[in-house]
Amino acid sequence: MPQHRDRSFAAKVFAFNAGLERVKNLDYNVIGNLDADISFGEDYCEFLLNKFREDGCLGVAGTILEEDGYRSETDSFEGHDHVNGGCQLFRKKCFEQIGGYIPNKAGGIDWIAVTTARMMGWKTHSFRERQFFHHRHSGTAERSVVGAGFSYGEKDYYLGGHPVWELFRVAYRSTKKPYLIVGIGLALGYLWASIRRIERPVSRQLMYFHRREQMLKLKAILKSMLKLERVDRFRITPKQ
Repeated sequence: MPQHRDRSFAAKVFAFNAGLERVKNLDYNVIGNLDADISFGEDYCEFLLNKFREDGCLGVAGTILEEDGYRSETDSFEGHDHVNGGCQLFRKKCFEQIGGYIPNKAGGIDWIAVTTARMMGWKTHSFRERQFFHHRHSGTAERSVVGAGFSYGEKDYYLGGHPVWELFRVAYRSTKKPYLIVGIGLALGYLWASIRRIERPVSRQLMYFHRREQMLKLKAILKSMLKLERVDRFRITPKQ
């Protein structure tokens, strides 16, 4: 692919599609995206391919993401049905049904793909038994910590996140290192995007699906907290 002067998340889709064009005549059942700055164990791909063999309804599969000071299993409320974009494997039929990756300059490409798959009735799952390590902290390329937080806040609005969920997200992130810095960045990013009313790349249907999942998940979290039960962030499953 030719060099680009500016960083853009859409470039990932163009590169992926260029590769897909080269192998379009191959007979395959699973297709995946693999970032260049990750590493994992030697049986990683075999493990995930076996999961597709075991469950014909599995549309997207991945594993736990690890970075310096971060582990998606314990430090995120995305849950086990979110598959991180660093390594996403799709059943071919699922990938074709969702229309593949959609090029959006502001990002959210991986999230839109996996959430759309779930909205269409496919199972999406990250498995605890394996993990991959990301060698550069997400969102920090050419950005400060505050800038990364601001960008994530903008993206939360951009992808149709519910304002109530965002309020709790800001409060939670403010308790994590570097504490208020990231929380403030998130809040400012979401508010600024809301004031500007930036155009969202997601359909109204997908936004409502996403917000419903968030509210059901928040309800499950608060219910566990009121019962003084331990909240397993990874296994939070909203009851539809």
